[in-house]
Amino acid sequence: MNSPILDAMLDSPVLPELLQAAHSAWEKERKLRHKFYADITPEHKWEFIQGEVIMHSPALNRHLTASQNVFKLLDIFVCTRSLGLVRHEKAMTSFPRNDYEPDVMFFGLTKLPLIDADTLRFPIPDLVVEVLSPSTEKRDRGIKFQDYALHGVAEYWIIDTVTETIEVYRLTPGADAYPPAEKLATGTFSSDIVAGFEAPVRAIFDEAENLSALRSLMAST
Repeated sequence: MNSPILDAMLDSPVLPELLQAAHSAWEKERKLRHKFYADITPEHKWEFIQGEVIMHSPALNRHLTASQNVFKLLDIFVCTRSLGLVRHEKAMTSFPRNDYEPDVMFFGLTKLPLIDADTLRFPIPDLVVEVLSPSTEKRDRGIKFQDYALHGVAEYWIIDTVTETIEVYRLTPGADAYPPAEKLATGTFSSDIVAGFEAPVRAIFDEAENLSALRSLMAST
């Protein structure tokens, strides 16, 4: 994979030294990641990102409400139509370098054979939902935004509970970065990867709207 960084290294007279330093750093990170796998427990929400173990603090109620509401909408839609699998909060997904625990993940039918009752580290999802918080927004819009796109997460939804908006990022075929997406505060949002899914934006943030949307989704099966 070519990149400006790689091109600069290849053009540098100190390429051997750079490769040695990179190899040493990578080996150190691999050892830290193996220790992370040995140390993780179900009681905590931990992630391994760029060689650092991230332990998350308890979430605000508005964060939990939005996360739970979007999970319910997706889960009822996917389950009643046998479209795949939806997971929430403590499920970990492993990427080539990093391990994340997104707020919500969807796996389509082609990923189901990779998941069983004893799965601890899930494959790369087809859709990821992250609910922003002050401590996670930089990563959600930074390394995760980049990593998800580079490794084929077809849709990435970012939910902001302060502005009460959702951004739906869709990866176009052959691309390795998400194009810009509109912030939706009203109306409906939909998914291309979860075929046929559509729900009101307000159903993410308002309990009454969520219940109404759930009833509509179940009635349409």
